[in-house]
Amino acid sequence: MEILGLIFEILFLVLGIYIYLFALGRIGTRNPEIRSRAEAFRKANGWWMRLLALALIAIMLVNIYFHLMELL
Repeated sequence: MEILGLIFEILFLVLGIYIYLFALGRIGTRNPEIRSRAEAFRKANGWWMRLLALALIAIMLVNIYFHLMELL
């Protein structure tokens, strides 16, 4: 059961990294219609998405560290 919790923490860490990269504009798509909609959304909401993504990344890194220390 502990391993399942660790897997979820890693998944949330990856989600936070993905949201941060999207907020920076590093992740895109080849479809021009979707790209333009995503760019408009990113420009309107990028500042708070970066802050929340950084908070999620920091919290998940601390959780993973403590989880690994508990398992070892």
